[in-house]
Amino acid sequence: MDDTIGTPRTDPALLAALRRDLTGSAFTVDGVEGLLGPVASAALHREEALPALRATAGSRDPRATLTRLFVLGVDVPRAQAERALGSLTVDGARRLGLVDAAGAGPDDAVRALVDLRPYEAADGLGAGGLDSGGLDGSTPSVVDWWIASDLGELATGAALRTDHVLGVGGASTTLAQVTVRGPRGRVLDLGTGCGIQGLHASRHAEHVVGTDISRRALAFARFNASLAGLGEDRFELREGSMLEPVVGTGEPLFDLVVSNPPFVITPRAHGGAAGDGAVPVYEYRDGGRTGDAIVRELVTGVGRVLAPGGVAQLLGNWEVRRGEDWSERVGQWIEESGLDGWVVQRELQDPAQYAETWIRDGGTTPDRDRAAWDERYAAWLDDFASRDVEAIGFGIVTLRRPEHGAPSLRRLEEVTGTVRQPLGPWIESSLAAHDWLTARDDDALARERLVVAGDVTEERYLTPGADDPSIVLLRQGGGLGRTVRTGTALAGLVGACDGELSLGQIVAALGSLLDAPAADVAADVLPGVRGLVRDGLLLPA
Repeated sequence: MDDTIGTPRTDPALLAALRRDLTGSAFTVDGVEGLLGPVASAALHREEALPALRATAGSRDPRATLTRLFVLGVDVPRAQAERALGSLTVDGARRLGLVDAAGAGPDDAVRALVDLRPYEAADGLGAGGLDSGGLDGSTPSVVDWWIASDLGELATGAALRTDHVLGVGGASTTLAQVTVRGPRGRVLDLGTGCGIQGLHASRHAEHVVGTDISRRALAFARFNASLAGLGEDRFELREGSMLEPVVGTGEPLFDLVVSNPPFVITPRAHGGAAGDGAVPVYEYRDGGRTGDAIVRELVTGVGRVLAPGGVAQLLGNWEVRRGEDWSERVGQWIEESGLDGWVVQRELQDPAQYAETWIRDGGTTPDRDRAAWDERYAAWLDDFASRDVEAIGFGIVTLRRPEHGAPSLRRLEEVTGTVRQPLGPWIESSLAAHDWLTARDDDALARERLVVAGDVTEERYLTPGADDPSIVLLRQGGGLGRTVRTGTALAGLVGACDGELSLGQIVAALGSLLDAPAADVAADVLPGVRGLVRDGLLLPA
């Protein structure tokens, strides 16, 4: 396949004209949702195009023309495209590789070659971020970009090309929302794809390096960065696999690494080439390794490019093999990494569910091509059976190189419920809380004053007629939405944490109230206090 077809190009003057057209037509997230209305907008988020097609039919609004052309993949008359692209013109859009035009007549069709849609960056970064000029505290919490990628199945009605460049999806949105957003010097976006993680990082970093094995992906990332006003001095792109483009270069190490790697576990032929002849290999999702080896390779190797105190965050799949808990396998990777490690498993699928998900992702469905569906389904099941895989986990991995000494954070947990995004600020606070606790033994902790976080509520359950509650629950409104069951003493301590008294003073008062030695009360409650501080339910005053 000719990889230049549908691959955007950069030209400063033409991109400036395109930016004027998109801005002037209000082709933004709010602008398009305002045009479509809530019903059609919600349907489009579910990959259902018909309501949006109906909402834009016959409209002369430039937003409607751009939405039909670049989002829905509908050919539009050249006269309409010229009105929507008044500064760029259709010929300019052709030179950028965005469209193809059948002729020069007003009724001749203009066809989109790429998906180009508005994107709203709301990743938890508020004032104090980095704008195009530097650290000045003026970065808004929300910015508007436009992201180009390959047209998807919604627009083409066909299976994806194997060098498909993915746009912003659920996984990339999740990674953007969980990424820590404190100021950083150098950031690595490994497997940059269309460049969305690098764009987010550019808001709080001095320099971003994006890498990808796919030349087409790098072309899209370069286009998107240029359209957002970022040059190579701020967002540098390099071709290569995994860490190869940045290892051994003699450059400074990275303060943050983000990666939405090609983690999909794809059947392989005799342990060699990806796919078994029946399963197509897609560059954006297939990492060219057997099983979950690519995630293991990244977890265990990323420390080579992390500066002291540097954080790496990635998404991944991992196999759960017969007789093992998921945390055993992933925990071994963390041990091998030599880094602090925190893994949150968000989902667990059986092999059949996993196969169905990724066969559909490539555009194959049982009603469209039953023979291909069955062949690929069998290949996935056979591949998992060859390694005794009973389930496949999906989750978020946060790693950190300690600034001093040995790793001290080892945390692997399963959280499958709804969480409140963005999680990045909360994760950053939790890492800081871990360090705060590590620096304090129980005597030092007892001298501290704490306050209850503003999102914490308490629930008490009493047996009818009883004076004291039988169950006390502390619920966290933000973060991972934890619910912590406490005993009477710990609940009483939390209730007294208003920043006025030290923990030691509160423990002594509880000892008098409960007629128990203060040392016994401290031994009972301080481990719980540490857990509440670590998870952000209690905060240093």
